[in-house]
Amino acid sequence: MEQTASSSQKNSADFNQPLPLHIANLICVRAGKAMPFAREQMSAIDKAPIKAPVAVNFMGLTIDEQADRRHHGGPLKAVHQLAVATYDKINAEFGLKVRVGTLGENLTTEAVTGLLEMTEATVCIGDVFQYGQDEIIDGNGGDSVQLRIVQPRRPCYKINDQIGQFSKVPNIASWVTKQGIAGWYFEVVRDGMISADLPVYLIERPYPFATLEKLWQLSNSKEKFDAKVIEPWLAIEYLEDSWKTVLAKKMRKD
Repeated sequence: MEQTASSSQKNSADFNQPLPLHIANLICVRAGKAMPFAREQMSAIDKAPIKAPVAVNFMGLTIDEQADRRHHGGPLKAVHQLAVATYDKINAEFGLKVRVGTLGENLTTEAVTGLLEMTEATVCIGDVFQYGQDEIIDGNGGDSVQLRIVQPRRPCYKINDQIGQFSKVPNIASWVTKQGIAGWYFEVVRDGMISADLPVYLIERPYPFATLEKLWQLSNSKEKFDAKVIEPWLAIEYLEDSWKTVLAKKMRKD
């Protein structure tokens, strides 16, 4: 049986290569408006493709809305990206046909030939990606956007309600959480313009050990770990604080 590539496997197709590295192409940009949703609430989880270039500032795409600003949006949840593979896994597991874009992501990418897709197994906390042309990576000008991964997305009940429009399958959000395939949030390092068909470059990788896959495994484990396992995560400058709180509780006290 073919094994799925993960961050723990060393092969020539991973992202631990000299940077900047052209790893993907942006194939869709999505934004949403807050609209009436389930349970008499508002939500902007249903994002529509945007054809024209969109401005991005420290709060995210300027035309994108979040109905619940307590749990969504803000500088540390400015832009959300989700791997297409998440939909493949949900649909295979539950026999559904949930379409890409249903779960609130802003960005969808496609790997370039010879490299792995951007997934929780291949991206790391602290990674900085540039969405735009490579000739301005080392300069200060241009409109290309730079985004840094600061935390995974925590699935909430709205995933259940959103997919529940098409299925009676209960608590898909819980399954997505256990799988660790909810995507990730960026903070904006450099404002600019973003649109479909832009190249995506990995330009910084300060913590190559810190894959989102591993973060989910540690966070959801019922075990305790030695300090040497947890402390490197607590030292990550860019990891959002609530995740550090979770990880600190996983450290053995002896």
